[in-house]
Order: sequence, then structure tokens, then C-alpha cells
Amino acid sequence: METNLSQQAGQVLAAMSTRFSAFPEPDVNIAPFAGSWTPAQVVQHILLSLDGCLALLNGPTAATGRNPEQHVQELRDIFLNFEEKYQSPPDIVPEEKIYDKTALSRQLDDLRRNLETAISSHDLTRTCTTFEFPTVGYLTGIEVANFAVVHTQRHIHQLEEMQ
Repeated sequence: METNLSQQAGQVLAAMSTRFSAFPEPDVNIAPFAGSWTPAQVVQHILLSLDGCLALLNGPTAATGRNPEQHVQELRDIFLNFEEKYQSPPDIVPEEKIYDKTALSRQLDDLRRNLETAISSHDLTRTCTTFEFPTVGYLTGIEVANFAVVHTQRHIHQLEEMQ
């Protein structure tokens, strides 16, 4: 299971990197329409969000008293429903500024490696206790890894809509 999730996380982050690299340098900091994030802000949002996933996976855990995959389908249903729009929690809203495309791409590559390592080296059936996921509660490592995958897929879709 861990190997498969690690591969999925690596593949989805590689896909995001490929999608982001397709934007010409000047366009990464231009919002495609009023009220939208720029492509660079989308990537920064993923970096902030998945840094939180790493903190969960690498942080303290406790024994899980439920099915460790209990919230996987719920997370998939939420984040892969592209018809629904959600407000990002304030702590992972990207700053409004000019971003360096090369630096963001490097950070994505580093994050991919770190996430693959964390997923493949921890017991994902344990509950991550660093912080609770909004509306769901404490997640297991399996759920955190699945969140990382589906949340990134959601924002790849967002980047695709920008091109």
C-alpha cells in the first residue's frame, strides 16, 4: 500500500510540475480572470498544503481505533468534484506577489521527493495527531497521503483550465 501511495504522490506531483512548466515565464504570475489565483499561486498553495501533509506524516502518531481508510472516499469525493468551489484555509492561501517560476519548480521537485520518502517510510495506518483536518478530524497516514494526491489532482485541473 505505502509503495503504491508513494508512487501516486510522486506521479501527481510530477504531473503538476509538467503542467506548470508549460506556462511561459511571464504568464505564471498573471491571473487568467478576475478573482483567480495565478498559476504560480496555485503551485504555492500546493507547496503550503503539502508541507502540512509532510508535517502530519513526519509528526507524532497514535494507534488508530477505526478503519485507517475510513475517510479516503470522502476526501476523493470532495476534492475531485470540480463543480464545487471551496475557500482555502487562510494558512495555505498563497501570498499575492511575483513568484519565481524556477524556484517554484525546484520546490515542487523537492516536495515530491520528501513526500515519497515520508509515505514509504511510515506506518500509514496510524493516526496523525499534529493537527485535525477541517470538518473531518484526525487523519491516518493513508488518508493524508490520499488527500495529498487528490488535492494536487484538483489543482492540476485548475492549471489546465487556465491554459
